[in-house]
Amino acid sequence: MSAIAADYFPILIFLVIAAGLATVMVILPMILAKLKPDTEKLSAYECGFEAFGDARGKFDVRFYLVAILFIIFDLEVAFLFPWAASLREIGVFGFWSMMVFLAVLTIGFIYEWKKGALEWE
Repeated sequence: MSAIAADYFPILIFLVIAAGLATVMVILPMILAKLKPDTEKLSAYECGFEAFGDARGKFDVRFYLVAILFIIFDLEVAFLFPWAASLREIGVFGFWSMMVFLAVLTIGFIYEWKKGALEWE
């Protein structure tokens, strides 16, 4: 076995064990569970009252806008952690590259703020 394959062998074992466990967790309840369906269990909701309204109702686009903005800024802030951890190795070029990145991020945030994307009426 080559050195590279030996390095990946623990990962392969982990994946095989995870797949086996997942399979057992899905199949074992199908075998052991008692199937006694009744009208309450087969109903769409078990919250105590009948369903009302349409489940396909439209949402305001601001919900989606806030979600997208959160994902964008949350993921971009995640780049700060590896950058901070490797700042000694990347040197001055890495520092100024991140400053440009943060400047673009700040300009985008100010643009969204001025456009009113963060306002909730």
